[in-house]
Amino acid sequence: MPRWRAGFFARGCVLAVVAGVVAGCGVPVEDSPRAVDVAAPTRAATGAPSAAASGPAAESLYLVRDGSLVAVQRRLPTEPDPQRLLTDLLAGPTEAEQDRGMSTALGGRGVVASVRLLEATAYVELPEGLDGRNDDVLAFGQIVCTLTSRPDILGVLFTRQGVRIGVPLPDASLSQEPLRAADYAALIANG
Repeated sequence: MPRWRAGFFARGCVLAVVAGVVAGCGVPVEDSPRAVDVAAPTRAATGAPSAAASGPAAESLYLVRDGSLVAVQRRLPTEPDPQRLLTDLLAGPTEAEQDRGMSTALGGRGVVASVRLLEATAYVELPEGLDGRNDDVLAFGQIVCTLTSRPDILGVLFTRQGVRIGVPLPDASLSQEPLRAADYAALIANG
């Protein structure tokens, strides 16, 4: 069975078990729906993310330190989807991460228009402005490594208006093929 199908099967099994546990947890069933007041999350006025949340789920974001990509783990209340991963990545490092020397090559840019997942490949739609220049290799590396940190994403393709575009690799070449973290291994810091 292909790895991505096994992942979907495993998630289906986990969801079935969770549904069974939730159904039998003693929460009474109500006859009609009721409104739930959910407060909107707040961010600092600078747009920088607040201190890392805690929770059972984890996300791996790739930030920049000393010209290298560094994986940072954050805890979340729920498993992040690809769009949430990119939103968190684009928000940049938390204050604590900045204190540890982390930064981003994506700061201040409207880099990603959208991301969609199709058969284990993330299609990242870019707006005008990020043209795949070689000096953007860290920015593309951050996106690719962050998205492929999810087990259900095996590659990342970049598009503009639905058409594949070439993006830089560490060897200064451009690629229009699905990219993986291994393509940016030369930029990933060891430890």
